Amino acid sequence: MAERGRPRSFDRAAALRQAMEVFWAKGYDGASLSDLTAAMGINSPSLYAAFGSKEALFREAVALFETEGTEIWSAIPEEPTAYAAFERFLVASAKVYTRPGQPAGCLIVLSALNATDANVNICQELRDKRAANVATLRDRLERAVREGELPEGMDCLAAASFYATVQQGMSIQARDGASYETLRSVAACAMAAWDGLTAAAQGADGIRQRAHTS
Repeated sequence: MAERGRPRSFDRAAALRQAMEVFWAKGYDGASLSDLTAAMGINSPSLYAAFGSKEALFREAVALFETEGTEIWSAIPEEPTAYAAFERFLVASAKVYTRPGQPAGCLIVLSALNATDANVNICQELRDKRAANVATLRDRLERAVREGELPEGMDCLAAASFYATVQQGMSIQARDGASYETLRSVAACAMAAWDGLTAAAQGADGIRQRAHTS
């Protein structure tokens, strides 16, 4: 059945992309309705008619953003080793966070960190997304333990949290103007810690094995 009423006079998908970039650059609280409507080329009634509310618009913008940097997270399941997966994950983050023609950093990391009465739901949803990202990294490390790449004593949650923290810091650095080359160096430093994490886990395994046999 054809939609009744006056047809929209704007491209909804294009307007959503413009809104995403405003939220990405200014954050949820910093993006005013006038910022959004100016970028989207519509008035406030049209925004509410098409998207429902600022909060609903932000959720759609986040969903669109998650399609922008798919090369970051596709590395995790695609690479044959956890080391290669994490290295590609960080290098891809450096590239996406400094891509010309788009806001620097990560919308999910930077958009809403401090909860207020006006954004408490948004803050929690973004925290949940960041926690889910840590879980994705942990699951890949646990897979590497099962496959014998990493030792049984590996603290997968701690290592996943470490690399997620590095990635989130890269997002902040990118927003502060860091170049791809700088973030690529940060990624290299983080990967240099890999052998230390593995060695510590192997040492813990050895202690446990000696305790069991003594």
